[in-house]
Amino acid sequence: MTGRGIEDLLRELMPQVLGALVRRYGRFDGCEDAVQEAGLAASVQWPVAGVPANPRGWLTTVAARRLIDQVRSERARRERESLPPEPPVDVPDTDDTLLLLLLCCHPALTAASQTALTLRAVGGLSTAEIARAFLVPEATMAARISRAKQRIRAAGSSFPPPVGAQREQRLRVVLHVLYLIFNEGYTASSGESLHRAELAAEAIRLARMVHRRLPDDGEVTGLLALMLLTHARRAARTTDGGDLVPLPEQDRSRWDASLITEGLALARASLGAPALGPYQLQAAIAATHADAASAAQTDWRQVYALYLILERIAPNPMVTVNRAVALAEVAGPAAGLALLAGLDGDERMRGHHRLLSVRGHLLEKAGQRAQAYAHYRDAARATASLAERRYLRSRAARLRPC
Repeated sequence: MTGRGIEDLLRELMPQVLGALVRRYGRFDGCEDAVQEAGLAASVQWPVAGVPANPRGWLTTVAARRLIDQVRSERARRERESLPPEPPVDVPDTDDTLLLLLLCCHPALTAASQTALTLRAVGGLSTAEIARAFLVPEATMAARISRAKQRIRAAGSSFPPPVGAQREQRLRVVLHVLYLIFNEGYTASSGESLHRAELAAEAIRLARMVHRRLPDDGEVTGLLALMLLTHARRAARTTDGGDLVPLPEQDRSRWDASLITEGLALARASLGAPALGPYQLQAAIAATHADAASAAQTDWRQVYALYLILERIAPNPMVTVNRAVALAEVAGPAAGLALLAGLDGDERMRGHHRLLSVRGHLLEKAGQRAQAYAHYRDAARATASLAERRYLRSRAARLRPC
């Protein structure tokens, strides 16, 4: 097996091993450290000695031994004797990765800590990789992850996981964390590049894993569909020079047809669930765009209707911004601008580059070039994404007063 194949295998197996150890011993922080050490040992030994016949069992045994060594060196004799002298030989066939996700998304953690811990413990990314993805120093990310593990330990880090309504609530947090990871990968909030493909791909991998375990959950299916349909456009979203290409101007022949086919099927399946949630609706919107052979053929009335439903069940100012874009396509830019006016008093949107840029777009469509120029310019100043800034400046430059 090649080095890349071993890396992929470890990324798949390490969360399973961590879940098994946490189920048996508790001690999330200690188990996570032990599994990381086992993974490091495997990455050194397996390319030379070969991958063992039971790689998961090998990792579990090594990690369990490391954990027991840690406890023996840190705890008093009474606590040491409460652990078995040797790790179990038999490795359970159950995959606790979903339960591990639920644990990483513990309500005691902030959204940023949930995201970082999920990428570390379940995604298998190193602290350095996560720090690079979010453009923060490695020491900062290491401290964030360490605090998250300490909070989980203080809150009770062992299985069994939450049940009933609490489990359902925690699952929604998991989906939200995966959604945040995907969004940061698809449209980076800062930095030179418009997207970070590795983050988007990791979010999709984890969403697939959750879907395999919960195939009948409409929101799980909807989230995976949304990711696939959105990720399918990635190649067409930038020029060769890295400049942003907006959806109406994209070359749709560059969209990934296989991802669209899979995403459309999942979007349809998600709408058959008993209840309707925000990810199912967003997937339906993405499917409407994917179904159109060109931007001109987009069924904007359907898009607007879906955003209207989404806004009712999950009110959010960004949904209103998107609904205004759809409304402008159906009823003209003045109608879209009137809808945006309702957000002027929302503190969450004050100075937000997305609101400024959409308003600039609608003002331009309405023929109000000077106002559109000012809004594009302000939006460019407000975004930390260099790719988006270049695009907005180019829009403003076309309208610059003589």
